Amino acid sequence: MDPTQLLWIILLTLTPTLELRASIPYAIGIAKMDPVAAGVICILANTALAPLVWLFVDKVMFLFLKVGWINRIYERIAAKNVAKLKPKVDKYGIFGLALFIGVPFPGTGVYSGCLAAWLLKFRFRDYLLASFLGCIIAGVAVTLVMASGTEAAGWVQHLFTKDLSH
Repeated sequence: MDPTQLLWIILLTLTPTLELRASIPYAIGIAKMDPVAAGVICILANTALAPLVWLFVDKVMFLFLKVGWINRIYERIAAKNVAKLKPKVDKYGIFGLALFIGVPFPGTGVYSGCLAAWLLKFRFRDYLLASFLGCIIAGVAVTLVMASGTEAAGWVQHLFTKDLSH
């Protein structure tokens, strides 16, 4: 495999909102990588992202919350969202967060899972476990869709190969 393709696959995996939901289809459909290798590489890259995102959110939020008006807005928004999420977290815990991270839809993934975990005051290690499980769920699901050759796989491949100049 071309090292440039591998770098591109990893960069797609690390990109917010794309993550392995985009990198696995690219790896299998465009780079013609073996589905198992693509899944493993993207799951590992996405999992490696989790502690970095946690540290970033923890430090950046701390700095932003020192600004009074940002803190007031945050308190209102956070309280509302925590009230909605807390019953589900109380019921399902780490596995609920893992499912949130793992469902391969827009707005889910390591980045949004990290923010949810941070708001809900998850312990770092619990967030890491949920991220690992969520990355496996998403990675396996996306790899299976792409490897199956279904219409969904063709549509995703079309997105990457479409001529955008028109």
